[in-house]
Amino acid sequence: MDAAILKHRQAADQDLPPTGANKWEVLRELTAARTVFGLSDRDLAVLQALVSFHKNTILGGNDDDLVVHPSNNAICERLNGMANSTMRRHLSNLVQTGMIVRHDSPNGKRYARRYGDEKVAFGFDLSPLVRRHQEFCQAAEDVREAQQRHKRLRETVSLMRRDLAALAVFGADLRPDLTIWDAFADLATLTARDLRRKLDMDDLTRLETYLARALDQARDIIDGRKTENMSTNAAVSQQHYQNSNTDSYDSEPSFEKAKGAADAPAPDPAGQDEKVPPDTRLPNVPLGFVLAVCHEFRSYTQDHIRHWHELVKVADEIRPMMGISPSAWEDAKRDMGPEEAAVVVLAMLERFADIKSPGGYLRALSAKAAMGEFSCGPMLVALSRRDAA
Repeated sequence: MDAAILKHRQAADQDLPPTGANKWEVLRELTAARTVFGLSDRDLAVLQALVSFHKNTILGGNDDDLVVHPSNNAICERLNGMANSTMRRHLSNLVQTGMIVRHDSPNGKRYARRYGDEKVAFGFDLSPLVRRHQEFCQAAEDVREAQQRHKRLRETVSLMRRDLAALAVFGADLRPDLTIWDAFADLATLTARDLRRKLDMDDLTRLETYLARALDQARDIIDGRKTENMSTNAAVSQQHYQNSNTDSYDSEPSFEKAKGAADAPAPDPAGQDEKVPPDTRLPNVPLGFVLAVCHEFRSYTQDHIRHWHELVKVADEIRPMMGISPSAWEDAKRDMGPEEAAVVVLAMLERFADIKSPGGYLRALSAKAAMGEFSCGPMLVALSRRDAA
């Protein structure tokens, strides 16, 4: 007996919620949030065995008899022969964490007796599962949201790495006099290796920062805004994690996948944060790369594209011929930014024969961009690999 068990016993004396709780739903939510409550998978297996001894699916409600009293041997049988000592250890942890409350009889046995209309049961009280059901649901939801954030950030870092690898190849052909491209290629390779194992949010955030800075530098050089010889130390950071798993960067990037580094202001090479308003943010790929992989639009215009606003104008002229409605175009410019929306339209034109509904496809990509899960980089990388094939 300790303070934690006393606290759980006091909570067990409170009234049960009138609606009760589905015991299998409680177990499902508790499984998702097990680490929050200090439970292992084997703790939950023992809890599931205990719950199975209660005949009703709904715990609580009109039934306040929530004490089950199986013997240790009966519990071990339902656990496929788990050792008695192991089962008792997990039972102890369930009691300590307040998942169940133990009611001991005078002789330590578990049983139920009736004295007239009154039933007295000694065993394990499952009422905490009903009282804490909402707590379990909220904890499980928080865990799922954290997992989704981690998944989205990992996808973002993977796509930024692919963008940087493609820009390193393109830049080396465009400006072979600069040695910075080898540094960018090394950073992309190191990031691919780092992604082979499970990284936490801090590690992924650091990788995102390194890649965002490198993408900004690569875009500036290719667009001609920065031509001086750059130090490789600014591009490659020492962030080795001794990774082990494989990465899928050899496959062609999907037209629809995840966001890029431009979703957040990236630090400049001097280490100062550049505050860029969202509506003026440029794509995470340089204009020169866009023009190098997109050729079809030249059949519709004689203008020489030198700036992003000229590219937006060309896309605005082409999109009616592609069957993209004004509303779909406006939604894309709002969710992606005008420049990235223009890049997407030109990339779609390159594979126009493969897209059944250009307007619907653009709306789907706009919806992803609104959730921060889209970057035009993979589309351009796919086109560049198609041209190289």
